[in-house]
Amino acid sequence: MQTRILAAVLCGCALVQVRDSQLQRPKRGLTMDQVEKQFGAPSTRHAAVGGSSQQQPPITRWDYSGFSVFFEHDRVIDSVVVGGSMVTESSVASGT
Repeated sequence: MQTRILAAVLCGCALVQVRDSQLQRPKRGLTMDQVEKQFGAPSTRHAAVGGSSQQQPPITRWDYSGFSVFFEHDRVIDSVVVGGSMVTESSVASGT
């Protein structure tokens, strides 16, 4: 069941539009305490998924306005900008 939840979270993340940004966000390796001290409390804390073995460590997601932070145990493994629109070749060509 936890594997299915983890797979669903990862698939959901793949569907989120992600873009490069100059938005300041947590760096890899920071602890949860350091992130909260620097960026404040997240708007949403998602429950950890996985954690049933060393091959599937617990992964937690915190959402902030404009970005999400992913933790393995209590350490940042990634932070991504979410929302907005992605620029594509067709949108540039059409002027949208």
